[in-house]
Amino acid sequence: MPLRPKQEPAMSAFERKRLENIANNNEILKGISTTADKIIPKPAAPKPKPKSRTSTTPRAKREVKTREQPVRATRQSSRLAGLDADSNVLKRKFEVEAEVKAEEAKAKKLRVSGDLHLGDIKVEGRKWDNGLDGLAGLKGLAVRGAQPGVRTFTDDDVKETTDKDLKNLRLRMSGLKLYEKWEVNDIKIVPQRVYSMGFHPTESKPIIFAGDKEGAMGVFDASQESPEVNEDGEDENGEYPNPIISAFKTHSRTISSFHFSPADENAVFSASYDSSIRKLDLDKGVSIEIFAPADPKEELPISAIDMSASDPHIIVFSTLHGSLGRHDIRTKPSTADIWQLTEQKIGGFSLHPLHPHLVATASLDRTMKIWDLRKIQGKGDLRHPVLLGEHESRLSVSHASWSAGGHIATSSYDDRIKIYNFPDAGSWEPGHDLSDKDMKPIGSIAHNNQTGRWVTILKPQWQKAPKDGLHKFVIGNMNRFVDVYAADGEQLAQLDGDGITAVPAVAHFHPTMDWVAGGTASGKLCLWM
Repeated sequence: MPLRPKQEPAMSAFERKRLENIANNNEILKGISTTADKIIPKPAAPKPKPKSRTSTTPRAKREVKTREQPVRATRQSSRLAGLDADSNVLKRKFEVEAEVKAEEAKAKKLRVSGDLHLGDIKVEGRKWDNGLDGLAGLKGLAVRGAQPGVRTFTDDDVKETTDKDLKNLRLRMSGLKLYEKWEVNDIKIVPQRVYSMGFHPTESKPIIFAGDKEGAMGVFDASQESPEVNEDGEDENGEYPNPIISAFKTHSRTISSFHFSPADENAVFSASYDSSIRKLDLDKGVSIEIFAPADPKEELPISAIDMSASDPHIIVFSTLHGSLGRHDIRTKPSTADIWQLTEQKIGGFSLHPLHPHLVATASLDRTMKIWDLRKIQGKGDLRHPVLLGEHESRLSVSHASWSAGGHIATSSYDDRIKIYNFPDAGSWEPGHDLSDKDMKPIGSIAHNNQTGRWVTILKPQWQKAPKDGLHKFVIGNMNRFVDVYAADGEQLAQLDGDGITAVPAVAHFHPTMDWVAGGTASGKLCLWM
């Protein structure tokens, strides 16, 4: 008969409580040990005893690895090298190292002369790896004739408009929608902060050019079709598709301005703080230097460029040194006329689209001035176009933009957009004198222009040849919008959209179509159509 297993006696309540206390105490001790390990450093491991060398077996010779010399000189201890902290040798060593670093930094910003083939200056990165292929759709573009020169505006403003024509214009401009084929975050048109922007004048499709703070030029064709994606936003290969964007390092420093040739649809002019103006041939894929100082070391940072619609060979430019230049691109750069207009920088200027002998400049000296290129006065280095009139603001003026209707719009650091009107400018004789009354703005709009260090300066840009004949301009808004204004100062729209996470500070109108582009400090493109 099998023996029955002994039954364990039932655990008393006292015993159960005792075991619980033991378990709790062990947990407390374990927690204390863990904390102690974090606070108290562990003792160093004992050094292993050296092996006896009495063995008769000969030791294999260790292979001595030669250390590769670094490209740059590595930092070394002066104390171990036996150099005294106050020794002349040490001081000279530091001076040489500082000079080498300064030369390296200067070399990065040195202007590159000669022709540049776009295939050789492609910007590296997955976003811009399309290179010349991204420009394939830009060849043979047609241009129609000459191409002359928190919310502050809501839907309620549009609804409450009593003027029928103004209301219709506001409804049309407010109806522009943010580009939907790709999100703003996906359209990184240039690697760094956008400083300049421009629409190619073709009406067949929206093509946007942008320049950044380090000299890269980005090109985006908004007519491209977005690929089909699944619910996760992936294409058939399981990848998230990017738009086709081409970017090229055409300049060594900030690209400050673009201009499109009125005679050649394949020519795009760009200016830079590296003191050069280049002409990009879209058909040949070559960037040609058309102006730069003869001395490569001479600094003449160019702030803006403009051209006459009636003379495609003459380019006018302003500089951060306060000068204005005029150059015939068929001649040598040394033949350019350069006039010193002010001791302080000219941030922006423009030619009258219909009367290109009239120039409006905006300067750090707080003035907007109008000059006449038909009359040059003075002698030698003191020669300059005749000054017709000026208006002084409380703080510096960032840009002065002419419209074909004779209006000038300026932005300034006194947080105002000022609008001037000169409807009879075409009848002025050379040297015509403008009185203080003539130079008084017809309108002054309160507008936050305090961009600070990390946002590009806000500048008004007119639609050069509006189809509806109604002159209007755009300007970035610090509340992450783009504002649209009429020539009389009436606000027409405040463009926004989902996914805009930075200020579209660099805003531009297409010359004829109701297309608006804005560029941000992160190199992203916002497009409304």
